[in-house]
Amino acid sequence: MFLAEGKHSLWESEGAMRGEIVIVIDCGSTNIRTIAIDKEGRIAAQASRPNGPYLQTDGKPGLLVWDLEEIWQKAAETSREVTSRIRPGNIVAVVVTTWGADGAPVRRDGALTYPPICWQCSRTEEAAKDIVKEISAREIFQITGYQIISFNTLLRMIWLRKNAPKALDDAHTWLMMPGLIAHKLTGKFHIDPTSASTMMAMDLEKRKWSDSMLELAGLDSSFFPEWHEPGQMIGEITEKAEKECGIPSGTPVVTGGHDTQFALVGSGAKPDEAILSSGTWEILSVRTDSFKPNRMGFEGGLIIEADVQKGMWNPQLLMIGSAVLEWVREKFFHELDSHEYDTMIKEAEETTPGADMVTFIPSLVRQSGPIRKYGAMGTILGLTLQTQRGHIYRAALEGLSFQLREALRILTEATEFGANGIRIVGGGSKNDLWNQIRADVTGLPVVVTAQKEATALGAAITALVGIGEYSSLEEAGRRIFAEGGSFKPGANEGLYEHFSERFVRALLSLKDYYGKI
Repeated sequence: MFLAEGKHSLWESEGAMRGEIVIVIDCGSTNIRTIAIDKEGRIAAQASRPNGPYLQTDGKPGLLVWDLEEIWQKAAETSREVTSRIRPGNIVAVVVTTWGADGAPVRRDGALTYPPICWQCSRTEEAAKDIVKEISAREIFQITGYQIISFNTLLRMIWLRKNAPKALDDAHTWLMMPGLIAHKLTGKFHIDPTSASTMMAMDLEKRKWSDSMLELAGLDSSFFPEWHEPGQMIGEITEKAEKECGIPSGTPVVTGGHDTQFALVGSGAKPDEAILSSGTWEILSVRTDSFKPNRMGFEGGLIIEADVQKGMWNPQLLMIGSAVLEWVREKFFHELDSHEYDTMIKEAEETTPGADMVTFIPSLVRQSGPIRKYGAMGTILGLTLQTQRGHIYRAALEGLSFQLREALRILTEATEFGANGIRIVGGGSKNDLWNQIRADVTGLPVVVTAQKEATALGAAITALVGIGEYSSLEEAGRRIFAEGGSFKPGANEGLYEHFSERFVRALLSLKDYYGKI
């Protein structure tokens, strides 16, 4: 059903002749993109620019912030590029998705009282340690669905209250990153539950603010703008925004939010499939109709966020992903260009399952994720003088797949979700060898989507439902989704069952080793 996604595909050149178009402004922490998608889920045009944080010049050394004006200018620039390749009159809606956790206090005119603090900034590490003096980590998890991680938005607010109180006192409200971009488009303030659920400040079961959590930062719910559910209209493109981004004034802007949740919608996953968003990081998630912040989930490192739909939640586990494979490329395949994997895959395929006893332990992610309980650092075991670089790469693929297996165990036991398959989206879905190893290690079929831009597709679908082009997400899915390939557990499934025991034994040994250092 989907045509090629290349920048100069036939579909893009004919985009101006098509019908209804949704403009998705998809701001990631490494790339800012604008994508035009039609009501059949096809990409009409797209453009991107790199993104990244800056060192704060008026603070302590090493503090990281975002330049909101630069982000907006890149969003506007990519939007102008995209609208030049389609008929602007065909645009029926605009929707914004961004990374989570980051936001900023703003005045009534939308001007910042403090720049958005980057999730990579270390300034909140002390607040992450101190918050348990006021409330236990387990209670925070039960209320918000979140573990204590130093990038949690509430910790930024606590830091501002202590170190820059005027920024909060002078502010009219707080906007998360999707709200900051949407305000540039419409002049309206809003906040959505998918973004708010990344803040560690919501009563997640009730889908509203938690007074007890906000009190920790000296705030209450009146400080925040009106709730808007995904798909709900925020406002219209202003004349000023039209001049900057090329989208006709009066075009409806509907609520988007946190990119992770929209990728789940855009994956086209069946009700019994877990969804793996695979990139630099991997997020294993499910869409479930119950909120269960239990001990198993808490101790396993589970995070729970608000789904795009009311009455649904997204339990998930964050893990290191292809960043490990990039490290292998840089250290062992340094002659290859970035993301050039064919040679690596070929050499890994020439090795046997189990990588001749080489075991690769992926590194921890901020003490979160499925193997955090072992306390082990990233490690390679079983090296001999006969070990080749293909063994290292295959062992990395296997180690990441064993990590996925453990994440799946925690997720299914904590949520009682019966996973009968795994749906994969993102760049990590393009590696067929990795997909087959995933299927063999987990014992579940792995399905790859035909449309790789799951976040943008999920946001576009939500917008199309919001403006009435489709009656529901389910109806849109029947019209749009197609599978791009599947991988069933094969002859190596039994071998990997044995190798998984070796992986766990290695973790236990490392736990003992690192515990004594």
